[in-house]
This record gives sequence, C-alpha cells and structure tokens, in this order.
Amino acid sequence: KIDPQHNLDAVEPKLFGIGSESYVAGSLEFYLAYALSRKLLLTLDAGHYHPTETIADKISSLLLYLDQILLHVSRGVRWDSDHVVTFSDDLQAIAQEIVRHDALQRVHIGLDYFDASINRLAAWVIGARSTLKALLLALLEPLEMLKQYEAEGDYTSRLALLEELKSMPHSAVWDYYCQQRGVPVGMDFMGLIKEYERSELSKR
Repeated sequence: KIDPQHNLDAVEPKLFGIGSESYVAGSLEFYLAYALSRKLLLTLDAGHYHPTETIADKISSLLLYLDQILLHVSRGVRWDSDHVVTFSDDLQAIAQEIVRHDALQRVHIGLDYFDASINRLAAWVIGARSTLKALLLALLEPLEMLKQYEAEGDYTSRLALLEELKSMPHSAVWDYYCQQRGVPVGMDFMGLIKEYERSELSKR
C-alpha cells in the first residue's frame, strides 16, 4: 500500500483484448466490482469500448458509488485508442458530465497522444488545449438556469438554451484566458513548436 496522498491505485477495464473476442480478464464487470470492493479508482479509457459508445454516459453513474475515478481520455479509432485528443463531441460530453456533477475534484483526467505521424510536442499541446477548451465550454454553461428548467419540467426551454449555447462565442473567452495566462493565443503556439522542431528535434 502506498499513501494515497502520493499515489492513487486504479484498475482499467477493457471491452476487448488482443486476440480475444469472447473472454477478457479485465472486463468492465470484473474491474468495476473489484474497484468497489477494494476502494480503488476505476479507469475509463475512451478507446476501450464499442466505437459508438462514449464514456461520458458512465461518469455520473460511477460517481454514485466510487469516491473518485480516473479517465484515460483519448480519441478512439475503431477498436483502438491513444490517438491525439481533439475538441470532439465526445470530449465535450465528458467535460459536461464532470462539470454538471460538480466532480472536478473527484475525476482525474489523463490524456493520450499516440500518433507517430505528427510532431510529438504538437500532439501534446493540441490534446491539452482541446481538453481545457472542453472544460471551459462546460464551465461557461448557465448551469443554474438549466437545472431550473429541468426541475420545472420545461424541457422545451432547456433544449432551446442548450442549442443557443452551441453558437455562443466561447472562443473569445478561451483567447482571453490564454492571454491572461501568458500562453499563445490561437495558432501562435505552432510557431514555437516549429522553432523547437528546427532547433532541437531535428538534431535527434
């Protein structure tokens, strides 16, 4: 056992396994029960489920029973994961589930950047920025208003507001945030990456 202040143990289930279709020891059912019984974190890997399945749907259910969970956010491609995280509908849904359930302190977010066809540093930066953008977008939602419509059974207004949110200028807030944090705005980060590629990576 290691002090949880320094290390949190987690188990990671898989819907599939290399060379096996009928049996996987680390199935969701097995590891969910194991995590609950041992008070461990359960890891949800975005690329470990059916291509039409999203881990966002599982977050709120798991948080009813587990104190914390770990996410391995990647961009699943068919039956594999570990591709550069992009600002996709899936990523936005994951961020919305976390923020709407006030679970930012209970959900640990790990990212993956495997893609040998592009610059590794760019993969890291693009994935991190995409994830932060998704969280910012979720934090900008007028949550109390959405909850009020839900409680009142006014699903028409709830849907109308959710649709309006899609075209609100969250990118302006993102640019201002970057400016305030002293990091490149927009595509400016690519200039730094290309310069590093010329000065350092090309020598390796």
